[in-house]
Order: sequence, then structure tokens, then C-alpha cells
Amino acid sequence: MYLTMNRFRIKPGHEETFETIWKSRDSHLPQVPGFIAFHLMKGPEKDGYRLYASHTAWESAAAFEAWTRSEAFRAAHAGAGGNREIYAGPPELEVFETVQSITA
Repeated sequence: MYLTMNRFRIKPGHEETFETIWKSRDSHLPQVPGFIAFHLMKGPEKDGYRLYASHTAWESAAAFEAWTRSEAFRAAHAGAGGNREIYAGPPELEVFETVQSITA
């Protein structure tokens, strides 16, 4: 499995706006080959911002990279530069490859 994670720092008072943006967008992910799961996570408030993280699980790095070059990716991220006033800086992308996996 290949996990991509974006961390978002959201200014206080803009949490609802941020969540609404994500909940109302068409991600196009379910139709993408190699996509496994997506989660938007709400973290703690600290240092003048609320931390959020989006986690997307992929079958492989190649599946993720193909997604980033796809028309579905461009459609899902159209207008992503809007609402800059709610962010306390740009998102931070992190990627992880499975070393060990334990499931129920």
C-alpha cells in the first residue's frame, strides 16, 4: 500500500468552511484505478491554527502517480487555489510506503 497525506493548517474560525469545501467537492477518486480509501481527519488546535490531514491509500506509488497526471486529478483540484484566506500556509504533502501491515 502507498499512503499520501496532506496536512492543512486552517485559521481559527474557518474550520466549517474548510470542511464544507471538502465535503461538497467531487473527488473523482472512486473511479481511479488503484485507489483504496480516502479520509479527511480533524486534528488539534495549536499554535494559532487547526490541523487537518487528508489520507489517501493507493495500491502502489505508480497508481498514485498516474492519478496525479490524470484528467480526474485536474477536475478534482479545479479551483483549489481559492479560499486562501482560511489557510495558515500551504498544505504539506507527505508520502509513505508500507513496511508492515496487520489487519483484523
